[in-house]
Amino acid sequence: MKRLSRLSVIGLGALLSTVAVPALVVSGVAAQAQAATLSGGFDVGPGGFQGNFNPLAATAGFTWLSIYYEPLIAYDEKLKKVVGALASSYEVSSDQMTYTFKLADAKWHDGKPFTAKDAKFTMALAVDAKTGSVLAARLKGISSVETPDDHTVVIKLSAPSSSFPDTMTKVMMLPEHALSSIPADQLAKNTWWSTAPIGTGPFKFTKYVSDQYVELAANTDYRGGKPALERVINRYFANPAAAIAALRSGEIQFTYVDSNDVPTFKDSKDFKVIEGNSFVVNYLGFNHDSPLWKDVRVRQAVMYAINRDAIIQSLYGGAAKPANCAYVAEQLIPQGIDSYAYDPEKAKQLLAEAGWDQINGAKPITLLTYYTTPLATNVLAAVQAMLTQVGINIVPRAVDAPTYNSIVLNATPDIAQFQLVYAGLQNGPDAGSINVGLNEKQIPPAGPNVARVRMPDLTKALDSALAEPDSAKRNVAYQDVCKVMNTNLPWATLWVANRYGIVSTKVKDFVWTPAPGGGPYQANPQKWSIAD
Repeated sequence: MKRLSRLSVIGLGALLSTVAVPALVVSGVAAQAQAATLSGGFDVGPGGFQGNFNPLAATAGFTWLSIYYEPLIAYDEKLKKVVGALASSYEVSSDQMTYTFKLADAKWHDGKPFTAKDAKFTMALAVDAKTGSVLAARLKGISSVETPDDHTVVIKLSAPSSSFPDTMTKVMMLPEHALSSIPADQLAKNTWWSTAPIGTGPFKFTKYVSDQYVELAANTDYRGGKPALERVINRYFANPAAAIAALRSGEIQFTYVDSNDVPTFKDSKDFKVIEGNSFVVNYLGFNHDSPLWKDVRVRQAVMYAINRDAIIQSLYGGAAKPANCAYVAEQLIPQGIDSYAYDPEKAKQLLAEAGWDQINGAKPITLLTYYTTPLATNVLAAVQAMLTQVGINIVPRAVDAPTYNSIVLNATPDIAQFQLVYAGLQNGPDAGSINVGLNEKQIPPAGPNVARVRMPDLTKALDSALAEPDSAKRNVAYQDVCKVMNTNLPWATLWVANRYGIVSTKVKDFVWTPAPGGGPYQANPQKWSIAD
């Protein structure tokens, strides 16, 4: 872990220097095979989850995981609609309480057939918190999973949930024959995930060299056809700058980059810039178990103290939109909400009225984050400087994602370790995705409401929106969610930024979408190829 230093206002736009890394050497590989190998930094950036091979525990990293695992359904590559994946088709009953999936003819990487029994087995793992499943809370509404035949799965809900299809896109199917003998409470940390995982996707797991790379080989029996590539390799890097150095030197052909890295690639004939909406709202999450944030005037002061427009222009290069609730999509924003325009004097006044000197004064406040990129470091240094100006002394602490999760998801957490968090949560493509971070029923260990938000009006608004079957009425219901958030400030919402990937122009038919958590979505890795 590392502590983030202060950044002066003058130095807001400063970039960190690039760090070179040694080339990956794969011995005994012929030149032809090398030409058919695509290497990338698939786990670089907020869509990655380095070293995680267990999709049940994945809060990100699906860009890589979905190359060898597959869900029943997934988003299309534009994140506009949910389509079949391992399910060749699916139907939803008129009351939106029964989902019927017709399964494709598919095989596991060891040659055994994928059947409805595997799907039922996977759903049982996903709803059981003992397995380490991060989806357990989201799937509590399932009342039954039925398998009338080997190619049909029927999932029934106890109540309608508009976000159920979105959740199902993240449930990667797992093999019953390989995992059924492992006790549920021993599954999360089992070595199977990093030594012999089996999926149904176009590439199959062959090798993991700890902290260096993961290698996949073409699944020649893939139902979508033999992949054009022989191998796909996921390289691990100490930081994004190292990944960019490897990309420029030709060691890898793809990586995620921050917005401030994009200008150096814009006019290059050797690289293509991929840009898109992150569908992630970044926020400062007040730990509602901490006495520091009980007074809404203190939370308002935080909003007024941060010059979001300056940070967006100076650090994001304008590639972000300020968020005054969880949403920035026009159809979800009601008229008349507070824009919390930068006003440090108003922030000081609110703190004085709330008695901040008696509540905390200048005592340091730990702000925990899993964002470790140079951009995030600069953003938090700017936020730190702005809050200091009004009398709030935050001390950012950046850790890796597993450490962050172990702290904030703990059933009996140490409040001092995260009185405040800087995080991001999916606010689309399905607006209901935000529910897990704000609904009182999702407080750990039940779910990932890490800020321990307990606001009855907000929970009621979220529940109403999730249960609304009509899409137009549902948008209005999410406007109510936005109103409650804007008034009560469970979080200090900041912005929704664009995200960027850079790919070599030698790579053909490559699909990467800046999806929340990395997806999954229809990337069709079997079609990817690379020129000699």
